[in-house]
Amino acid sequence: MRAAVLRENVEIKVEGLPRRYPGLPWREDPLVIEEDYPVPVVGPGRVLLKVLACGVCYTDVDIVEGRVRCEIPVIPGHQIVGRVVEAGPEVGDPREGDVVGVAWISEACGRCHYCSSGLENLCGDFRATGCHVNGGYAEYAVARADFVYRIPPGIDYVSAAPLLCAGAVGYRALKLADLRDGLTLGLFGFGASAHIVIQVARRLFPSSEIYVFSRSPEHRELARDLGADWAGHPDEDPPRRLDRAIDFTPAGEITARALELLERGGVLITNVIRKQTPIVLDYAKHLWLERSVRSVANVTRRDVGELLEIAARYGLRVETQPYALKDVNRALRDLKAARVRGSAILRIS
Repeated sequence: MRAAVLRENVEIKVEGLPRRYPGLPWREDPLVIEEDYPVPVVGPGRVLLKVLACGVCYTDVDIVEGRVRCEIPVIPGHQIVGRVVEAGPEVGDPREGDVVGVAWISEACGRCHYCSSGLENLCGDFRATGCHVNGGYAEYAVARADFVYRIPPGIDYVSAAPLLCAGAVGYRALKLADLRDGLTLGLFGFGASAHIVIQVARRLFPSSEIYVFSRSPEHRELARDLGADWAGHPDEDPPRRLDRAIDFTPAGEITARALELLERGGVLITNVIRKQTPIVLDYAKHLWLERSVRSVANVTRRDVGELLEIAARYGLRVETQPYALKDVNRALRDLKAARVRGSAILRIS
């Protein structure tokens, strides 16, 4: 099969962006396109998927550049939509021909107190798709049958892919924020995740004002189009202080900025695996008066399932920018340079 393989950590070279990791090779094409990569073998409890589409996530940039440690060589990609072409022993569902999704959570132990309490995202044996096991930047992928999700009718496979990570982890951030109708919500950064979250928040909390902060004029325009009450640069002040905020950016200084804008008792959710620059906080300025900060760690299967149901119920609009598998390196460069409107998607079959 054809697959895009990461064989060593490199810094992705993007014209106009300075080099930041001189200890790593600097390349425009970090992934190797291999034409004869072995098709994965299906074991007990697993299914083989013919990959239809796979989202390109900023976490994949983190994986390539070594901020997220994975088993290398690896095929990245953790927002997979595929058709089941073979089911291994002990699989009753899904069946051959079903279209299903695969998310970042590849498996967890199922026995620890985190798994038994619905927090499998915190399991010590958590394994990630496209990191600890091969992912969807390929024509075929294998997944555990009990960790795949049936795609609801009415959601096409290209639109479904970003819901499996960008949408699901953003939805988890929204749940952790404990937003209530009428409270103000600030979204910092407006890429693949935030453009889905704003639609969920608008439908579930119709009386809440939503403010979007982005350095990109194009992203601010999209935010207004999707229902933001106000959109501005992170240096600008919104009409009101924020009761809740979600930071989707890799920039450490945005954490401090978001906390500056929080109301007393406000909550900030940090929705990235790694920050690329330091977070510097002053207790009195940023945390005093019961402001709090929480991080989002991965997703649970429940998060993914609930978000797919919400997307089907409300007809969420998913902005996608398609790429062919052979153009995956260009997709990674565009994502790193914030040139993607919505979600970058590899259309594979």
